[in-house]
Amino acid sequence: MTTDQPDASPLRATLLGCGDLGIRVGTALLTAGHEVTGVRRTVAALPEGFAGVSADLASGVVPDLPADLLVITMTPDRRDPAGYRTTYVDGVRRGLEAVLRGGVPRRAVLVSSTSVYGDLEGDLDETTSVAPQADRPKILLESEALFHAAIPHGSILRLSGLYGASGRMARTVRAGDNVDPGRWTNRIHREDAAAAIGHLLTMTEEPAGLYVGTDDEPALAGDVRDFVADSLGVPRPPPTGQIEPHGRRMRNTRLRATGLQLRYPTYREGYRAQLELER
Repeated sequence: MTTDQPDASPLRATLLGCGDLGIRVGTALLTAGHEVTGVRRTVAALPEGFAGVSADLASGVVPDLPADLLVITMTPDRRDPAGYRTTYVDGVRRGLEAVLRGGVPRRAVLVSSTSVYGDLEGDLDETTSVAPQADRPKILLESEALFHAAIPHGSILRLSGLYGASGRMARTVRAGDNVDPGRWTNRIHREDAAAAIGHLLTMTEEPAGLYVGTDDEPALAGDVRDFVADSLGVPRPPPTGQIEPHGRRMRNTRLRATGLQLRYPTYREGYRAQLELER
């Protein structure tokens, strides 16, 4: 990560909900010479060099959290609507209040999800109108609105499926599972997701308010499973479910136009590297 901000002095980066993704972003910011504070319930897991603030953003006491650069990567304890609301509305609101007590950040990124596109199909991007029917994506949209109301110049990054931290796909293929091979899938490697966040924080030009964070190639679930099976040298799972292509294809044209380079532009590079590590 390079710092392209006009002021080259170290900046204060505050990471709310500093889990795996936040740690990846913070590590790159530390390498670039910035001060990094990770805010989470348990700070013992933070790497060396991080300042840790132990706080329950949803319900506990939250101290002032001044920030030049702000990253919000929240993860709910529960996957039901109540858990989502506690994390993405209550937690984000209280975290923003704590940050804004110390001033308005220069740059801010809220990580959201492409699940807000609901049941829409076909090619989708930042210009697509969304009106999900399910509770959880509705709550994510509420969180996005809350963020933009507090920091109008901030950027929302809607990430597609994250991968690269476990061998779940290999285990699934070895087990012979292959559900709905005709479904379009969208993903981004965790390294590229973290790089995208850092890029939006430090790029020279002012970033837009909304980006889709996904790799260059939506892929059919069956094609991905076949690629992994071939790479593992195991039989391809028998096709089951709907064969005709269906679902959403997320497009990253706006994000790529900022100059972001992806280390893993498609699932092939990403899963090939992951399988090599597992070997």
